Amino acid sequence: MSATITVRLPDGSERSLPEGSTAGDLAAAIGSRLAKAAVIAEIDGVERDLVTPLADGQTVAIITDTADRGLYTIRHSTAHVLAQAVLDLFEGSTFGIGPPIQDGFYYDFQLANGGTFTPDDLERIDARMREIIAERQPFIRDDIPNERAREIFKDHPFKLEIIDGEADDPTSVTEPGFARTYENPPKFIDLCRGPHVPDTGNHLGHFKLMRVAGAYWRGDEKKPMLQRIYGTAWASKKELEEHLHRLEEAEKRDHRRLGRELDLFSFPDEIGSGLAVFHPKGGLVRRLMEDYSRREHEAGGYEFVYSPHITKAGLFETSGHLDWYADGMYPPMELDEGQAYYLKPMNCPFHCLIYKSQQRSYRDLPLRLFEFGTVYRYEKSGVVHGLTRARGFSQDDAHIFTTKEQMGEELASILRFVLDLLRGYGLDDFYLELSTKPEEKYVGSDADWDEATEVLRSVGEAAGLDLVLDPGGGAFYGPKISVQARDAIGRTWQMSTVQLDFQTPQRFELEYVGADNQRHQPIMIHRALFGSVERFFAVLLEHYAGAFPTWLAPVQARVLPVRDDHDAYAQSVVDQLKAAGYRADMVEATEPLGGRIRKAKMEKLPYVLVVGDDDVEATSVGVNERGSERPERGVPVQDFIGRLAAETAGR
Repeated sequence: MSATITVRLPDGSERSLPEGSTAGDLAAAIGSRLAKAAVIAEIDGVERDLVTPLADGQTVAIITDTADRGLYTIRHSTAHVLAQAVLDLFEGSTFGIGPPIQDGFYYDFQLANGGTFTPDDLERIDARMREIIAERQPFIRDDIPNERAREIFKDHPFKLEIIDGEADDPTSVTEPGFARTYENPPKFIDLCRGPHVPDTGNHLGHFKLMRVAGAYWRGDEKKPMLQRIYGTAWASKKELEEHLHRLEEAEKRDHRRLGRELDLFSFPDEIGSGLAVFHPKGGLVRRLMEDYSRREHEAGGYEFVYSPHITKAGLFETSGHLDWYADGMYPPMELDEGQAYYLKPMNCPFHCLIYKSQQRSYRDLPLRLFEFGTVYRYEKSGVVHGLTRARGFSQDDAHIFTTKEQMGEELASILRFVLDLLRGYGLDDFYLELSTKPEEKYVGSDADWDEATEVLRSVGEAAGLDLVLDPGGGAFYGPKISVQARDAIGRTWQMSTVQLDFQTPQRFELEYVGADNQRHQPIMIHRALFGSVERFFAVLLEHYAGAFPTWLAPVQARVLPVRDDHDAYAQSVVDQLKAAGYRADMVEATEPLGGRIRKAKMEKLPYVLVVGDDDVEATSVGVNERGSERPERGVPVQDFIGRLAAETAGR
């Protein structure tokens, strides 16, 4: 009788297999459907290839193509196929790194003689990749001595840097004296920690090469510029097609394009990268957003403060930003006989000084300070992206000073306030993310961090939303909960953040007098609801695809006279709407009505009102509502005003 082994499955059950069986054999023994879906295995908590032999007593989980890690592996393996195809087609080229990323993968290359890829090249690469996939080349793992690895990669200087520990690759691993490789015979080999699909014909093929971009090696502009090919890969043709459709829809909603088309904002070259100016229509939408937020904050017990844009360096030395955040700050300005001043990247140190300006009692707490404060952060040019990643922006920043006894209740109240206000802008699909201590970059004791993290965890769980862990994602001074919102096409945006800070009050020596007549240190809660006004503007613009709800639309109704002899009546309708507090305009009948209606639709106006002979006689309007295929005729003007009132109530 042949020897057997017994392995444990995630549900606690056991399965006996012949000695020498692999993880893939286990999947097949469980069922043909699982065997087909299997991508990799997790063996005693370590991800391994399906060809890995199993040992008696191990715990094994099969990871399928529907799991995030399975999809990650599919993308990782597709990146290897991309690298092989490029090295096949472009003689003398070399390669850098090629990790999976959200929704896809990329690989960096340096072409011979400083060449660059063209769109036609992507078609050739795609065709070669599909040939490699059809060849069903196996992925073979091996740990080889560094000396041998250097010989294999002698013509690839970027790989040599990785082998020698001079450069990091998130997909590669080197042990002292050894490098891990994956080979696709007969001729492709790469440094890689794995795991991978069993062969190139397994789960691969549902991909598309998207674009080429420049990328400095190791992100250092002093190092060579490489050619980065981005691609997307999925477990099925259907998933790929759905993703490409989402990208199409996202392109239509790109806030940068809509900002130009709707005349909302721009980024003049004369000002500089990442610095926007808002045009009258965009400025109006922004004011409406801010005004609604101000009213809600007033009702929520917040007090409004203001702070300057620059400060002496000492303020950020006290706060710790110069120790932990200097790379994100603009260089100092030397003023006042050598005194260094900085543009502020944060508002919190200023609010600490406001708190400290007088003695505080426990009766004053919680003290809620709120500011629309403009800040400046020196983002690298490669990450600046319209309004969503700018260099100058305004935060709707609040800092709440509270006692330790009050902090749990205050955090719960803040989270309710945040979610209710976001719903007021039309976002309603949320989950929460809990970001914990960054192990290499934090201040304060572990005990403080543990206490703060547990309070946030408790508040997050009580909110009734999914709570996802983000290990190491906290700020240097404390953990945070962030509200993640899904937009109209299912994309996730990080919105509000609520950060619990035991450290900053200590650094600023903040105190209050307690009921026991003793001095105590307050707890500080940092809270940005929009994140930044500019970024939130962009999110709403893309969420609504430029078709803002009526209360936010720059023009709520446009009146169009059928003929020029209706102009006077059309103007009287505009006057009535404005007198009632609504934003309306008129376009005179100097061109055909159809063209004027089409232009109004392109501007995504909520209402277009057409007036003709019957309307003049009946003091009515024809109502064309955005998105409706059936115009309404003969609607009394006052009835339409009542409709606007109901639609915009409370805003």
